Amino acid sequence: MPAHSPLDAERAHLAASRAALRAMRADAEALDIKDVTANWVNAQVLRSEIDLRIKSLADLDGTPLFFGRLDYLRDLDAEGESGHRFYIGRRHVHDADGDPMVIDWRAPVSQPFYRASKRDPRDVRLRRRFGYDGGELTAYEDEHLSDPAEEARTSALLQREIERPRVGPMRDIVATIQPEQDEIVRAALGGTVCVQGAPGTGKTAVGLHRVAYLLYSHRERLARSGTLVIGPNRSFLRYIEQVLPALGELEVKQATVDDLVGHVPVRGADSATAARIKGDARMAEVLRRAVRSGVRMPREPVVVVRGSRHWRVPVHELEEIVRELLARDIRYGSAREALPQRVAHAVLVRMEQAGEAPDDRTQNAVARTPAVKAAVKEIWPLVDPAKLVLRLLSDADFLAEQSAGLLTPEEREEIRWEKPARGVASARWSPADTVLIDEARDLIERTGSLGHVVLDEAQDLSPMQYRAVGRRCSTGSATVLGDIAQGTTPWATESWAAALAHLGKPDAVVEELTRGFRVPREVIAYASRLLPAIAPELSEATSIREAAGSLEVRRVPDPAGLDHAVVAACREALAHEGSTGLIAADARIGALADALAAAGLSHLAPGEETSREARLTLVPASLAKGLEYDYVVLDDPAAVVDHEPDERTGLRRLYVALTRAVSGLTIVHAAPLPPQLAAG
Repeated sequence: MPAHSPLDAERAHLAASRAALRAMRADAEALDIKDVTANWVNAQVLRSEIDLRIKSLADLDGTPLFFGRLDYLRDLDAEGESGHRFYIGRRHVHDADGDPMVIDWRAPVSQPFYRASKRDPRDVRLRRRFGYDGGELTAYEDEHLSDPAEEARTSALLQREIERPRVGPMRDIVATIQPEQDEIVRAALGGTVCVQGAPGTGKTAVGLHRVAYLLYSHRERLARSGTLVIGPNRSFLRYIEQVLPALGELEVKQATVDDLVGHVPVRGADSATAARIKGDARMAEVLRRAVRSGVRMPREPVVVVRGSRHWRVPVHELEEIVRELLARDIRYGSAREALPQRVAHAVLVRMEQAGEAPDDRTQNAVARTPAVKAAVKEIWPLVDPAKLVLRLLSDADFLAEQSAGLLTPEEREEIRWEKPARGVASARWSPADTVLIDEARDLIERTGSLGHVVLDEAQDLSPMQYRAVGRRCSTGSATVLGDIAQGTTPWATESWAAALAHLGKPDAVVEELTRGFRVPREVIAYASRLLPAIAPELSEATSIREAAGSLEVRRVPDPAGLDHAVVAACREALAHEGSTGLIAADARIGALADALAAAGLSHLAPGEETSREARLTLVPASLAKGLEYDYVVLDDPAAVVDHEPDERTGLRRLYVALTRAVSGLTIVHAAPLPPQLAAG
């Protein structure tokens, strides 16, 4: 290779950029703040911000500092080279003079790297993509977007990056974001976006990159109000937890819905029917009635003693105050705080009519008098949300009274506890119960709102869970990610319109992603046989991957040989590069774990990080959602379906399991396949 080849020049720029990044980090580490802060608190805050800055400037091993280059048409020099050349990467890097060496992918000038095309070149002369092996730059590929003589073609480097084997946790897709994905990523902060994404369309990655983009564009605003990523379970959150740090965002919190509403320990479980009823939106009105049920109309006047004077507020006026507060439909706790002030104001009116001149201090003093405090305690008693829900689920008469016209007698009987708990601490709360407590808490005192929330696998939430999430972004916005066809809970939503209404974001824009980048063509076509039964209104997903992928269905004649056949399929999958997932019905996990151990095959649990030494993960079907493996061995599809409470949920669970493969899928079964798969 010539000494001054273009590849050598690009490697030299990479080396110089890494040196500049190290210098930026060294400058941050050398900052002396001893004489620039007014007090210890300010010093601590500034120190933590500097430490975060230092951490964000780390040069991550094996992570390319830049992945693309844009040369614009403007200001060409004598040699025809552009004076506007930008290297696009995961973070901004500048030299000692402050001139940019790498531009952050989120900057406006970077947008054409993702959106420009031969049809719409956006003033780009050349788009260059780089290929890497680990952290070493090994290749590049050019597109002359403004040259009409050059035909549009698929990028081989882009295709190679998409199809690169998966080992370890989820990685970012910043080098491969597609135009339709980029539009969602860069959508304005003010609006809520809902992404209906078929398997492998990158909806989770799009949501995470959207968080990174919004933090870049609205750093101060979101630093004040906060951001949160909500996932379906801890395994999923561990799988995605390294994406945002790789993009330079280190402070975004992650949680499950259960984490958000974890006001009491969960030690019980509901039947599917009871969980569906407790998750129904009607329960919000039941709880609203229950919270207010303790309000009592006054039965005697309030008499306030001030010096030698007695000031009397009659019952009818107290009733008027209480009815007005109830009619305003404000939070129960806020109304309780307002009540003594309203009573005190009525006393002040009488004082003024008597010729006195009271002020605000007088009103506050009157509000704190024993007579007023006693009246408030009697009229508007304190409500403990957990105790309220405990009573609602334990007291048949109370439940019947508060749910009259909302729940049927059969539904009340289904959710009522057979053996009432003696107290909050001893109660066997279920996950659905904690959501009810969260609703009751919000009826009493408003839940704080974040600036932006990303909700992944949103199709599985109940209406009450949507309300719980919606409270966390009531004054902010949300990115809602999911796939109706992958709804695997008995209460899974039937439509995004209904889900968004429960979330409190009925005007959200719904975007549909149907082009798959992860699941091979042959595999997604096979899985799509289930769509007419599980989500007939959805478009069938397509795959842009050039490799069709491998799909093999193996029938085991003797059920006694199923475990052995599954182990053999795992061995074959492990002969390939990349990760392997063995997915099975939850009830089959124990037997398969024993079979793998007997065969000398070690395995990981979902959420544990794969490596080159440990590449096999045993995955219960209930935890497979959102995960991906290069090769998947699927054990006995009929067992996956039969494990669920109804056929539709079972087929949706199977659809999830079928679409976890990146390169190849092997189905091993002894029982007949579900007829929806066998057809076609």
